[in-house]
Amino acid sequence: MSRELFTENRVGRTLLFILLLSFSFWNAQNVSVSQKDEKLTENIRLLDTYLQNNDERILEILNPDVSFGHSNGWVQNFEDFRKDFSSKKVIYKDIQQTELSEIKRYKNMASIRRKIKVSGIYKNQDFEMKLALLEIWIKKNAVWKLWSRQSIEIKP
Repeated sequence: MSRELFTENRVGRTLLFILLLSFSFWNAQNVSVSQKDEKLTENIRLLDTYLQNNDERILEILNPDVSFGHSNGWVQNFEDFRKDFSSKKVIYKDIQQTELSEIKRYKNMASIRRKIKVSGIYKNQDFEMKLALLEIWIKKNAVWKLWSRQSIEIKP
């Protein structure tokens, strides 16, 4: 094999390696969910669905010590959430998860980072926003329950 051909192949392989490496980093932005996380991701979907449908079953997937930190600085515990949810203080029309960027598990806890697009009504005013969420879920008796959630608004 001539020296030029060897050098061209080496450069081509190097470029291919860089391209594949770049693609793998880009592709890592959305986390793949393993089978052991299926029950957890199902409860995440249920949380969004129950919020959107104003379904009281949401209380079944909340830890009694839950804390909701809203993007406007408002913080709710379980009782505050239950009261406001049943009174329809906030009505969610649509909640769409746009990204699941991180699932970290340690023993019976999981940390979730994700983004959602949400629209609804608050104090007779329509709203629509994109939120970044950090959620902490606790598994107790084989059931995942939301323990803490903090949201921040993503400005365009």
